[in-house]
Amino acid sequence: MENKSNEATALRPQGERILNAPLVEMDLNKFIQQIKNETTWKSSSHNSITIFKSEELRIVLIGLHENATLKPHSAHANISVQVLEGDIRFITDSEAVLLSKGQMIALQSSITHSVEAQAESFILLTVASLKT
Repeated sequence: MENKSNEATALRPQGERILNAPLVEMDLNKFIQQIKNETTWKSSSHNSITIFKSEELRIVLIGLHENATLKPHSAHANISVQVLEGDIRFITDSEAVLLSKGQMIALQSSITHSVEAQAESFILLTVASLKT
């Protein structure tokens, strides 16, 4: 396996990081602080950073300001959402769930959903797609 990394950019000057290798260490507290220090966090309702990416698995840390909304969308894979900080409302066409720090949900593929931050929140999104 070839190690894959992401290079720094103008919007993410400290963005250089390993995205895929036989073992990838992820310091979630460090990434939360990085998100909070970026221009995008200061100028928009949310910010995110991909911390692992392979053909079968993607892990994304998402920060949301209080009252921020991720508009309805769906994924072509199973997902899980874990709340690291704050409180969110996770909404599908058939139900809504309030989630707080330490709670998580799993969702089957292709289900339309949205997210509303009830407070400043950080969530860990895992997208798992199986090769067919």
